[in-house]
Amino acid sequence: MQQIFNFVIRNKTFLLFLLLFSIALALTIQSHSYHRSKFINSANFLTGGVYGTMNSVDQYFNLKVENEILAKENKLLREQFFNKLSQTDSSYIDSTYSKGQYRVTIADVYKNSYSASNNILTLNKGQKHNIKEDFGVMTSNGIVGIIDNTSNNYSTVISILNTKNSINAKLKSSNHIGSLTWNAQSPNIVQLEDVSQYAPVKIGDTIETGGESSIFPKGIGIGTISDFESDISGDTYTIQVKLFNDMTNLGTVYIIENLNRTEVLNLENSSNE
Repeated sequence: MQQIFNFVIRNKTFLLFLLLFSIALALTIQSHSYHRSKFINSANFLTGGVYGTMNSVDQYFNLKVENEILAKENKLLREQFFNKLSQTDSSYIDSTYSKGQYRVTIADVYKNSYSASNNILTLNKGQKHNIKEDFGVMTSNGIVGIIDNTSNNYSTVISILNTKNSINAKLKSSNHIGSLTWNAQSPNIVQLEDVSQYAPVKIGDTIETGGESSIFPKGIGIGTISDFESDISGDTYTIQVKLFNDMTNLGTVYIIENLNRTEVLNLENSSNE
């Protein structure tokens, strides 16, 4: 307390000046409309800047929550879309209340490799989330790979950037199908092999899932044709496909479960016996 008194005594002249200056300024602002408007505008500018900065900070820290909300909305929309495609009629299917053919689970990529020849991803969803082998994995842009193994809390995915992987795919402009593989050269380019020479192949056309397996629904985007050439036999094409997905930058993914997969596989196995 004594230090405060000493400070006031030492600076009494300056403090008195500040007090009188403040009183004069207040009287000037109150008695002159021009000065009052300028003061209010300046105050609004300063407070507006402060509030704008605070709002930007709040928005930044709320990004994670907003992204989670968007991911959940995308999950529901994709279930509705896939289930609608699986119906023989064109009626609207709400997967929230109707049991459709496909169920979608949101997951985060914990580990992603893309520079090896046989790349694997690790996701933060596993057996306790009803995740099993041979479930498809995709993002909002396109397919990522297929679930290979699961533990209680995690699962691994054979990436489409894996030389051991082969996925059914087709030209969007027709029903000509092929096998999607990877030659281990570029993380942005995969190959669609064994496409009939009668297929209307054009650079820039879209490649999508063919729907002839029980893993991915038909019509999920994969990429666009960047180049193609005839095979040695001359009967088929090998097509270079530039991926929609940036496989080096994966965050949130969607795991697709075909609820009819077991029934389909049992039927196919019994037919082969």
